[in-house]
Amino acid sequence: MRVLVADDQALVRGAIVTLLDLEPDLTVVAEAGRGDEVLALLPEHEVDVALVDVEMPGLDGIEVCRAIAASGLPTRALVVTTFGRPGFVRRALEAGAAGFVVKDTPASELAAAVRRVHAGERVVDGALAAESLIEGANPLTPREQDVLRATLGGAPIAVVARAVHLSEGTVRNHLSSAMAKTGTSTRGEAAVHARDRGWL
Repeated sequence: MRVLVADDQALVRGAIVTLLDLEPDLTVVAEAGRGDEVLALLPEHEVDVALVDVEMPGLDGIEVCRAIAASGLPTRALVVTTFGRPGFVRRALEAGAAGFVVKDTPASELAAAVRRVHAGERVVDGALAAESLIEGANPLTPREQDVLRATLGGAPIAVVARAVHLSEGTVRNHLSSAMAKTGTSTRGEAAVHARDRGWL
């Protein structure tokens, strides 16, 4: 099986590559440190399974999964990340990922996950799958997510409004709704709460 590993942390990427290359039936044929490098590498190296992190520069792992799914290539995506949050699991699977595991997964289990994904199965870390079912779907609308993402850095309402192309009043309405849904009392708390659950 021909594998690509995409992770912006060189040390982590190198460790995953080394572990997978110890498996007799797996060969790492390409590496990427940025999400926007992945798609060009897939056909060039005839990649069967792409292991992608969630947070990468250029294009995050969720968008990489979406791009792979839309590309028509036979490559299947497996998310391997530190961010073991139920919201990320749901978003990754909805974007077309074939699997989702955390980075502290033992090497033998990671290799087994790659094989299962290549065989057409869907693989999700058991504890995360259970949490995802308990927590339920992301309660935020796409617009509320956009507004909270723009709010994360602490930008004033006027700056957020320009960034998401909405009026300041509409931004305030979305923030108020998001605070109610997240049970928080400030827009900053709502943004952090949503980010920490993988909803953004």
